[in-house]
Amino acid sequence: MLRSMHELENYAIGATDGNVGHVTDFYFDDDTWVIRYLVVATGSWLSNRDVLISPMSIHEPDWAGRSLPVSITKEQVSNSPGIDTAKPVSRQHEMGYLDHYGYSYYWAGTGMWGAGMSPYAFVPGSDDGARSVERAREQQNYARATSERKRNEDPSLRSCKAVVGYDIHATDGDIGHVEGMLVDEETWAVRYLVINTSNWWLGHKVLIAPQWITAVDWSGQSVSVDLSRDLIQNGPEYDPDTGTSREQERSLYQHFGRAGYWADSTAPDTTS
Repeated sequence: MLRSMHELENYAIGATDGNVGHVTDFYFDDDTWVIRYLVVATGSWLSNRDVLISPMSIHEPDWAGRSLPVSITKEQVSNSPGIDTAKPVSRQHEMGYLDHYGYSYYWAGTGMWGAGMSPYAFVPGSDDGARSVERAREQQNYARATSERKRNEDPSLRSCKAVVGYDIHATDGDIGHVEGMLVDEETWAVRYLVINTSNWWLGHKVLIAPQWITAVDWSGQSVSVDLSRDLIQNGPEYDPDTGTSREQERSLYQHFGRAGYWADSTAPDTTS
């Protein structure tokens, strides 16, 4: 199922021994468009410090209760590396964070999460989780060697909130601005940017997949897509109140003449 970025904001984060805080933002990898970390405001118990929580920590989300239980303790969170959300997240900082929790490096290995891992792999008592942890440990030496080569590379982590408001440029002119994102609750991949085209068509919202983006001007705050204004205008309208079914996704991809991500990936069919 797809979840709105705005919906996920303010979700409570519950450690195994108490509440940690609430979600305020997300960091995504602009190479793969996958949410790598939730930014969590801890409140007074940790001197209002912001911390990073990886989707790897989450288990059995309570979507109705707007809560994300995590399989870590408050002490682990308290002792985790500090983060200044006003500055870029360095690769070295990520390595320290992931080592602290014993997670593999997502930039090494195959798949969205590397080293055979996936979100929810650390669910207590899960056989699949145990196998995933074993695979990750087997590949950790390779991951560390790879990370050493990439230590000084730009990790390309971006704030989801910062992208909201970016202008959208079609092949033949401006078309609107980014209003939000839709995230796959199974893989934490950003499946769509929600585009508000109200400057051209009153109240009209459309979905654009990251794979259709040709360039992002981070300093100029704009996104260019390989689609014409007319094609976007005549595409399926997105209604945030009704959600997005797999049938609607198929219709969207067919309209734009693209193959669906579910057809050529190992990601499960999570929409209904």
